[in-house]
Amino acid sequence: MVRTQIQLTEKQARMLRGLSKVKKVSMAELIRQGVELLLRNSSVDVDERRKNAIQAIGRFSSGTRDTSEKHDKYLNEAFSHEGIR
Repeated sequence: MVRTQIQLTEKQARMLRGLSKVKKVSMAELIRQGVELLLRNSSVDVDERRKNAIQAIGRFSSGTRDTSEKHDKYLNEAFSHEGIR
């Protein structure tokens, strides 16, 4: 293991101490678990994303036959309806 220092807000430290007592594990273990969860959820698995993208091809219908030709027009309309522009 690598030793490191972090800074927490007072509220974070207080809540982490309380959680560590309830779960009966050290604060360090809770932080390691949190880091592991963050890394697992944000990791980029290119092969998995590619497989998911390939599986999505052709599964949805826009209801229009010219989406590939007029995609900018449709995207602009969609954003305008949502008040994004």
